[in-house]
Amino acid sequence: METTKEAADRISREQKVNALNELLIKNYDSESGYKTAITETENVRLKSYFQAQAAQRSQYVNELDKAIRDLNAEPAKSGSALGSVHRSWIDFKTAFTGKDDEAVLEECIRGDKTAVEEYEEVLKDTTLLEPTRQTVQLQLNGIKNTLDTIKSLEDIVD
Repeated sequence: METTKEAADRISREQKVNALNELLIKNYDSESGYKTAITETENVRLKSYFQAQAAQRSQYVNELDKAIRDLNAEPAKSGSALGSVHRSWIDFKTAFTGKDDEAVLEECIRGDKTAVEEYEEVLKDTTLLEPTRQTVQLQLNGIKNTLDTIKSLEDIVD
């Protein structure tokens, strides 16, 4: 029979795993979204930038996968249905705007703003182990930097 402390520890662990899996799924979605963005622009600089962002999100996937496994849990294997809808929206939007770089950048901004909110929510958990907290914080910083860069790119392609 499980003690109250054991039950609390199990619930806390499950909450951490669920939160990290949500970030993992978000990064699967982001990686796929950036890969979609590559196909939706003709701008060589943007293609290169989107490729770098897709690679960065792939790295984040690997880091979060490890953090979840370190908790003796099973990581999510793929992105969300909502992420697929978002990529379809990029495709739909650019189909009518003629591969409009600004529209693609706006969708990247929207996706990364959501990611920032999700990361900040996970970091509110004061019981995250330090290595996991550092990983999540570093990833959040990277996403914020990406967001700032994309906003500046948006000004350039106007």
